[in-house]
Amino acid sequence: MTRLNTQATARAAAEIHKGEIGVLCLSEAEVMALLDPSALLNALAEGFRRLAAGRVQAPARPEIRVPGAGFSLAMPAWSEGMSIAVKVVNVFDGNLALDLPSHLATITLFDPRTGSPRCMMDGTYITAIRTAASAILSVRELARRDSRTATVIGAGVQAREHLRLLPLVAQFEYVRLASLRFADAQRLAAHFAGVTAIQDVESAVRTSDVVCLATHAPESVIRTDWLRPGTHVTSVGYYPPRGELPFDLPRRHRLFVESSESFEPPPVGCAELQGVSADHGTPLGDVLLGRRPGRESAAEITVYKAMGVAMEDLVAAELVYAEARRKGVGREVPF
Repeated sequence: MTRLNTQATARAAAEIHKGEIGVLCLSEAEVMALLDPSALLNALAEGFRRLAAGRVQAPARPEIRVPGAGFSLAMPAWSEGMSIAVKVVNVFDGNLALDLPSHLATITLFDPRTGSPRCMMDGTYITAIRTAASAILSVRELARRDSRTATVIGAGVQAREHLRLLPLVAQFEYVRLASLRFADAQRLAAHFAGVTAIQDVESAVRTSDVVCLATHAPESVIRTDWLRPGTHVTSVGYYPPRGELPFDLPRRHRLFVESSESFEPPPVGCAELQGVSADHGTPLGDVLLGRRPGRESAAEITVYKAMGVAMEDLVAAELVYAEARRKGVGREVPF
């Protein structure tokens, strides 16, 4: 015989309605003002440690494709002590003709105790800076300490964020910027003191200590034999079925990645790493935890290939949310 609970209880589920929940809303301008780049680099380092230690839940991102227009990705993540974050990022290349960014994103944070929404913020800027910050963190951890010359290839959003972040991790004497269209490189370089737009990509790469690939190119934009010993290369571009990274570069040299998911087929993994064994790549978090070595000699060429993982959105959004609460920024909207 089933024993019924006769003690006084809270209202039954059928009697409970959600009602209004206050959700903090943050615009792109507010997110930009609240997110400190140096704090982001340090938070990402801790995030990579958590990721490598298995302390981040981040299911593989699903994709919706709109033929002839673009695609949409959903990227959820959670780690203990943090909010649940879900980013939706939409990539529509035709937006540029409409004076809109090609990447548009929204991030929602949820209370991990109840699942109720806490904050909805623009994720477009976060998507841009956290991707670049991941690559620049790899420069901090893997490039030679005496690196003095850097070349950034690309003149879009990612190149802009790379140029902003590079001075935070090394004292470069020379920073060069190259692009498919020289005029684009000139316009972007004009916004940064000490950055020179160049046309001869091969010569720049041959004399660089750090090379950052930040393009939307469907084919490789450099050749592996241009790299001198000791160079660190980063790549953040995404253009399946190939992309900006030379086919042989991650296969011939030390390869570092965000996680083992980098070796999965797109849209989860990197197109340039298809067919490469996951054993060949070292997660950056393993280096930060001291589990596996980073750079092992001044002469070796190191490669970091980034895809962008949901952990990066989570830690960036948490920084923004904490600062917004501390400073009283944003609008509380009943939901």
